[in-house]
Amino acid sequence: MGIDSLMGGVPRDQLATERAIAEFRAGRPVVIETAQATLLAAPVEGLDSAGATALAGLAGGQARLVLSGPRLHRLGAPDRAAAALAMPKPELARIARLAIDDGATLDGELLPLGAGEEAGLRLAHLAALLPALLVAPLDTGALADAPVARVSGEAVAAYPLQRRAALHIVSRAKVPLEGAPQSEFVIFRGGEGLRDQAAVIVGDPDMSEPVAVRLHSACLTGDLFGSLKCDCGDQLRMTARAMAENGGGVILYLDQEGRGNGLASKIKAYRLQAEGFDTYDADEVLGFDHDQRGFGFAADMLKQLGVSRVKIHTNNPNKIAALEAAGLEVVAQERVIGRSTPQNVGYLAAKRDRAGHSIDAELEPPLV
Repeated sequence: MGIDSLMGGVPRDQLATERAIAEFRAGRPVVIETAQATLLAAPVEGLDSAGATALAGLAGGQARLVLSGPRLHRLGAPDRAAAALAMPKPELARIARLAIDDGATLDGELLPLGAGEEAGLRLAHLAALLPALLVAPLDTGALADAPVARVSGEAVAAYPLQRRAALHIVSRAKVPLEGAPQSEFVIFRGGEGLRDQAAVIVGDPDMSEPVAVRLHSACLTGDLFGSLKCDCGDQLRMTARAMAENGGGVILYLDQEGRGNGLASKIKAYRLQAEGFDTYDADEVLGFDHDQRGFGFAADMLKQLGVSRVKIHTNNPNKIAALEAAGLEVVAQERVIGRSTPQNVGYLAAKRDRAGHSIDAELEPPLV
């Protein structure tokens, strides 16, 4: 009982999942166990030749490359279902070509995924890595004495709901902001992976009435450095000022960089955009769906702050649907239109045309 109390009473399957996420983030493999099979899964991101060779040796000629549905669709698959390719001799150049090269095509039969491989893709998402894995089947109990993390597929599947249930406030303080000097930061732990999330209460909103709310996913390049490739920084600061001048509100600043893909993948996507891809096609080349984010935990944050009805500041219909699905009443939508620049007009047009964002149809054409 003593050690369980010292570990905070966290269920062991949750601890195993968190350790597996950390190992993936460090580029190390994890043993995933299900009722059907046991496998060793290594994230392709960070994999080197020595690692591929070592996994091939453990696989005995049965290694598989697991890719997401969007990536396989980009390679020519007829649908968007995740699947695997047999890799009897895993060569790093071939793995990289299939995982991230837009000029690649399928060169083998697609194999259905087992439960362990599906869990591995979930781990890659939780670790904010590219959705690509090299896996090797193992005998039950194999590598029992090896310094490798082990997790069950069931534990990985249960983890997001466990984190949502654990959502709680850990700190809060007044922080005056430019344009919104009466602001308070409220920091939440739980809810999404291993990351903290922030709510910024602007002014003194009446939580018993509909509250102005913005769900703002973190954008390091736009929010902090003023990138001209997006309108995120404009949206953030414009919303804070508007709330300060109109009775207050709540900004949820969510650690979901790059529509949930992570900062490293976002910068990879920027490189592809420089080659002519739009924001959604660039993400698909890397294996991501058009939007990897979930907002259920954001609704839980609002509920803990006493918000039940919202006037949402967004152009994104998915955010409205997510809050309504979580039981909040959305009584109004306020669009948030930042500046269009020669560098971001294509990005804004893609969000309007491909994701249904409420953005003006009249956008200046990009510079050629």
